[in-house]
Amino acid sequence: MKPFIPQLVYIEPRALDYPLGRELKEKFEKMGLEIRETTSHNQVRGIPGDNEFQQYRNAKSTLVVGVRKTLKFDTSKPSAEYAIPLATGCMGHCHYCYLQTTLGSKPYIRTYVNIEEIFAQADEYMKERGEQITRFEAACTSDIVGIDHLTHSLKKTIEHFGKSETGRLRFVTKYHHVDHLLDAKHNGKTRFRFSVNSRYVIKNFEPGTSSFDERLEAARKVANAGYPLGFIIAPIYLHEDWKAGYYELFQHLSESLKDTVIEDLTFEMIQHRFTKPAKKVIAKRYPKTKLEMDEEKRKYKWGRYGIGKYVYKDDEAKDLEGTIRGYIAEFFPYAEVAYFT
Repeated sequence: MKPFIPQLVYIEPRALDYPLGRELKEKFEKMGLEIRETTSHNQVRGIPGDNEFQQYRNAKSTLVVGVRKTLKFDTSKPSAEYAIPLATGCMGHCHYCYLQTTLGSKPYIRTYVNIEEIFAQADEYMKERGEQITRFEAACTSDIVGIDHLTHSLKKTIEHFGKSETGRLRFVTKYHHVDHLLDAKHNGKTRFRFSVNSRYVIKNFEPGTSSFDERLEAARKVANAGYPLGFIIAPIYLHEDWKAGYYELFQHLSESLKDTVIEDLTFEMIQHRFTKPAKKVIAKRYPKTKLEMDEEKRKYKWGRYGIGKYVYKDDEAKDLEGTIRGYIAEFFPYAEVAYFT
């Protein structure tokens, strides 16, 4: 899969007050990309398309260069204390993604150029927590690796935390474009995680992302560069022959990493879930999706802020967790495992 190149670029005038903003404008001009001005990264208008469906498709290939005005970081429990806001949006078309509803009518990709201000805020949070380790998640609302070959914001962030005593950075990706990150001075302070899944899930629900084999090759490179490595299986999805599909996943993963030294390996698992608003949006944007979203087959679970979600029923969830944990224990008995419902 080729690295992402936007079809259309919007730039906030204020972004040009920052070195990265000027650098990106010059880069995109040299690439011959169409560049437009927008007053705010939250108010992008004029994305082409004859209807909402076409505009959504085009928005996913639109990059907005802006300034992050709100420097109060969201929490990112349980995986981290804070979400560090380097970018918003993703070029992938994963049918199940929670960004379908989180980003609503703004599915375009945003990158923020005031990274020194963002770093200063992160330092303040670390200072407040004293000697405690403070973890920052860089992929809550984006797949930051997917655009970093253009911006190098992630690389700068990795090196910033590499100099920190108590800060730790983590992110997850479905993209394999990692070569420029391999020489970053991370000093073991950044956990590089890859999202993997059964072939059925990747084939049917993850268009616009790197292939399974491309992700595994990137994982080997990352491990050999000394990064702490992790994998996320999300969502764990009940499909036909799912046990065989997930067994093949871990078997292939083990074979691919057998000659790679990994001292610190983690697995995180999240079962498939959906909300009623998400179901409506997904059906509209991906009308031919095979994603199973039948409320009658699920258990309703209350979430934060009174928003409920549909998860697998208790017996299915127990079977899912037990099966996947068993596979990890067979192939990666030394790994740390976390399971989230």
